[in-house]
Formats: sequence, structure tokens, C-alpha cells
Amino acid sequence: MTIDLVAIPVSSLTPRIVVIGAGVGGLVSAMLLAARGCDVTVLEKDAMPGGKLRVLEAAGRLVDSGPTVLTMRGIFDQVFAMAGQEFAASVPVTPAGILARHWWPDGSRLDLHADPERTADAIGTFAGPREARAYKAFCARTAEVFDTLDASFMREPEPDMPKLVASSGIGGLAALARIRAFSSLWQVVSSYFRDERLRQLFGRYATYCGSSPFVAPGPLMLVAHVEQAGVWMVVGGMRRLADGLADGARRAGARIRCGAAASEIVMRHGAPCAVRLAEGEEIPAEAVVFNGDPAALAEGLLGDAARGAVAPFAPTERSLSALTLSLVADVGSFPLIRHGVFFSDDYRAEFDAIFKRRHLPADSTVYLCAQDRADDDASQGRTERLFAIINAPAETGAGPLGKEEIATCIEAAKKRMALAGLDFSVEDMRVTTPAAFGQLFPATGGALYGRASHGWAASFQRPTARSRIKGLYLAGGAVHPGPGLPMAALSGWHAADLLIRDCASTARSRPAAMRGGTSMRRAMTGAMR
Repeated sequence: MTIDLVAIPVSSLTPRIVVIGAGVGGLVSAMLLAARGCDVTVLEKDAMPGGKLRVLEAAGRLVDSGPTVLTMRGIFDQVFAMAGQEFAASVPVTPAGILARHWWPDGSRLDLHADPERTADAIGTFAGPREARAYKAFCARTAEVFDTLDASFMREPEPDMPKLVASSGIGGLAALARIRAFSSLWQVVSSYFRDERLRQLFGRYATYCGSSPFVAPGPLMLVAHVEQAGVWMVVGGMRRLADGLADGARRAGARIRCGAAASEIVMRHGAPCAVRLAEGEEIPAEAVVFNGDPAALAEGLLGDAARGAVAPFAPTERSLSALTLSLVADVGSFPLIRHGVFFSDDYRAEFDAIFKRRHLPADSTVYLCAQDRADDDASQGRTERLFAIINAPAETGAGPLGKEEIATCIEAAKKRMALAGLDFSVEDMRVTTPAAFGQLFPATGGALYGRASHGWAASFQRPTARSRIKGLYLAGGAVHPGPGLPMAALSGWHAADLLIRDCASTARSRPAAMRGGTSMRRAMTGAMR
């Protein structure tokens, strides 16, 4: 793949950039900005870079306890290539043949395969030929949705509805109708599938952005196409992705300071001029990239002067949080593969409990990542590393979930898996609650995906990479284009792109000699495989 790089004068002086936060978005921004000749310092409050790509120790073993799925690998290939590096050399990955295995309360089971023809055959056996045909039609539509939104929305740093309509040509409004922009995801999947189990399976894609399938917008169906384009397993665990990005940023010339908590974005004449650390040190900056939840800015956690960078939103609009279990256990001969889902009996009741009553559901869907397995469901040892995710409400001001409610939910999750035949013996377990996530990621109330994507306009309500304050840029899963590893990477790409372009524009307006540089013209890659 050839990356098109355009020479643009950046500044008469090397711009000093401070990136606050070493999550995926921040590391991508740092790598690209440093590769363009900027003086980049990354500040990370934790002991290691990676953000939500965290690990916890159970029984002396490290368990991935954050994102577990890598898709849209092409984005990472491009990012590394623009920095003169190779993603595969830094982060070894292998494709998954089976995307996920799903179980239902009635004892049924279904695998989704990387090969859509195999999936269609499996669905035909599972639910009949009519549903197999529906799946093929659904796949065709998800590909169309992806092609419509790839360049015009996900790859567009500052999207809006007029741009989206214009990008679709003469039939712009008709194109929006075809991608079901004004329907909920549940309405979309229900229009294709009659089997309630399949509606659950494909409706679950709303949870990838922390939302309910009953109110999330229909275009989220494109996740099905993204997964068919490739689900990748990182060799050695997801921590390798964080390390690879950090090493790539350092090779490009960025400095990463861990254990360095930013306390304030210092402003002068309405723009950032430095970042102050908790112990008082100030690091000068001509621009700042904030890789954290924008709510932290709106709440004044980085100083009163930065409050106006983004518009605040109500705590009741927060996305899903999670109750997670990082454990080492013996599962016997149960046929787990890397990614497994155990569905609840009543999906609507589950999301009503979370978003309407703000409680943990009495019966929860459980996602389980068996980290020592791939497509082979044979046990790899007496005990293995597992990571379970149970959807939970973020805090909205009513106080944290009670210990008894959390314990009851964990027991219900174990029963849900036991009904499918999984009755594991736990050697060690670490529990992370929504309140704990709120402490890890300030101002979020534990919400892991920023603002919930509820309603057709939700996708345009996320802040973009260019904040309301000149010289302050945003990156991370809570800004456009949204949550997930590839989207967070794109947000970092957008932040670097806009920052470089703004620097170049400013430089061209100055009657001074300018040093050369390059900015990133967005390279389109079709399905971004």
C-alpha cells in the first residue's frame, strides 16, 4: 500500500506538542506528529501506556482486562506506514477463523465464521434456510452501509449531516434511507431476521459503542461487515498493541513520560501555552492533544480555562459501563474458543434495567474471552485466563452500585454460563466495578464509551478532534468517530491531521522562512482490510 504524503510547511519553528494521555488515540497522534517533525511529549498518569488496554494479575498470571478484539487492521498498517514503520513488525497478529461462539438459554449454539458462506450455512442449520438467505441480504446491506460511511463519516475529521448527504451524490437522501439512518438497530435486524436469537446476536453490535440496540441507530449494522473483513488476535496479548504503539511513537521521536499526571492546561490569549503537572512542573506547548474523556475538560479537571473546549452533556446520557471479571479458572472440557457470548433470556428487559432503571439486570448477557485459546476449543491446560464482561449502568448521580447487587449479578452470570454447561472452578478472580472504572477514567462515572449513541443524531453529537479552543485537540474513544480500537486510532489520526493543517495554515500567514514538513492526506482503503 502506498501512503500519499503531502509536503506542507508546518512552522518557522518546530512546534512543541503535549499529548495528555497515552491511550491508543494519544499514541497514534504522538507517532504521526513526531514523524512530521513536531517536538512531542506524551504525559501519562499511570505507570504504563495503553489507557483502557490494561492488564490485571490473577493467580500470578496477567489477564487482558480491556478491549479484546482488534478489527480494521488496515488503519494501524497505515498509521505505522506514515511514520516509516511496519505494524506487523511491531505488533504480531493472527486472524481468527471463528469470530465468536454464541449460546442461548434454550441450549442452542451458533458460531460466526470469518468466511460468510460458512456462517450462512451455520445459520441455515441453526434457524432454517429463510434465515440463511436473510443473513446474506443483511451482509450485502452492511457492506453498502460501510462503503457509504467510510470516507464520508469515519474518515472525515469533522463530519456533519450536509457533508454526509453531499458525499452520497445526487441520491444523497436516498442513500441515507438505504443505510437506515433513522431506524434503530433493533428495527433493522428485526426487518431481516425472524428468529429472536439472531436479532439478539446482530443487535448486540450496539454494545460495541456502549448503547442499547433498541435506541442505537441502524447504521451500526456496519460492524457485521467490519468483522467479516477480519478479526485479529494479537500474539502475546492485547498489551502488545499498547507496547507496539508506544515503541512506534518513541521511534518517531516522541517522548513518553509515565507517572506524569497533568493537572492543568495553562492558557494564554485563549490558547494553550503549557501543561502543568500535579507536582507543579510546566511543560511549554504550542498545542495540546487531550487523550481522555472530554467530560474531564467540561468538568474543569484540567483547569477552568479549558472548560469551554467541549459542550457538557447530562450524566443520564452516558454510555454503558461494565462489571468485569479477570480470572484464572478450570473450565473442564467445555468448548470455549477465544470469543464467546452467553445471551440472556430477555434482551429488552436487560437494557431496560440498565438504561431506564439504572440497575444491574437480573439476567445478564455475558461476554467471555478465553485468552489462551484461538479457534481450537480444546482445553490448553488445567487452568486458563478468562475475562468476562457484563453490561452495567454508568453512574448518573444516584450513587454507586451496592456490594450486594454486584455479588448477585456475578452469581447470576455464573448461572447463565452454567445453563450452557460451563461450570468453572475459579482459582483467582479480580472484579472491576463501574465505580472503579470511574476512578480510572475521571469524569466518566464509569461510562466506557463516552456519550451513548442513542438516536439518529447521536453520531454527530460527539466532539470532533478540533475542540472549541484554538490549539486544543481531542483524541480517544469518546470523540469522533467513536469507541473501539480502530476508531480511537482514527481519532488520533484526525487530531494529528487537523493540528498539522492548522499549523501549516498559520505558518503560511507569517512572513518568515518555514521549515518543511508533511501532513497526512487521508488514504482511503476500501474496506480497510
